[in-house]
Amino acid sequence: MNAIEINGFTKTFKKSEFKLNNISLNVPTGAITGFVGENGSGKTTTIGCILNTLTKDSGSIKVLGEEMTDDSTAIRDDIGVVYDTNAFPTHLTPAKISSAMRHIFSKWDNTLFKDHLKKFKLPEKQRIKEFSRGMMMKLGIAVAISHRPKLLILDEATSGLDPIVRDDILDVFMDFVQDESNSIFLSSHITSDLEKVADYIAFIHDGNIIFNESKDKLLYNYGVMRCKAAQFTQVDKKDILAFRKHDYQIDVLVSDKQAAAKKYTDIVMDSISIEEIMLMHVKGEKYS
Repeated sequence: MNAIEINGFTKTFKKSEFKLNNISLNVPTGAITGFVGENGSGKTTTIGCILNTLTKDSGSIKVLGEEMTDDSTAIRDDIGVVYDTNAFPTHLTPAKISSAMRHIFSKWDNTLFKDHLKKFKLPEKQRIKEFSRGMMMKLGIAVAISHRPKLLILDEATSGLDPIVRDDILDVFMDFVQDESNSIFLSSHITSDLEKVADYIAFIHDGNIIFNESKDKLLYNYGVMRCKAAQFTQVDKKDILAFRKHDYQIDVLVSDKQAAAKKYTDIVMDSISIEEIMLMHVKGEKYS
């Protein structure tokens, strides 16, 4: 079962040339799916259409088995959402927020909320306007988790935070999916965070899904061959996902580094990071 199912979804902005083009993407239940792409690639727009805060042009988007509409109040109880900006009035305290949330969410758990405040070292009676950015993001995540959702949707929730704060937040995400009925859709451009926690990674560029693979396949199966010019001419085009020319070598992205290493024994084969895979797809050349 999938927590989110997106099939053939498109969204066009009439005042610009940007378009989300035929997006198809699944977010499996019990897993963390990283949604990665540079700023302006379409991540926030996709999330807006998933949550029905933006209207899609075509295609289908199902969340927890159903399409979101303006009347889908029950399903919103099962979705926790965190954006990269503070969503709460700054004159409130976490204690006041908890009082309000119990009237909004039927499964609001104040004990769980206090546990997360303690874990995140957030003062219960301090006004939010006195919080740092990191504290605000932790508060947003504490609120999202404390109404016991089945799905967390996070839009750049770790962006702009220092490594220690990010690590604390990533630990909470890992704990959340220990319950195999829970799922996370985590939008980010920080690939190192996704390498730590994601089970699957979808890469969006210029409104198109470039790849949607398991993280382990990307890190352990994909590789890059460091070719000299003469060696590059001997590489079968069918083995090349993308290639990038440098002054003294040509890097070739392959999807099966073990098979390529056996086939091209005289070419240096390296492992590759998620970030380099992205760069190869975006800045590299491809054979049509």
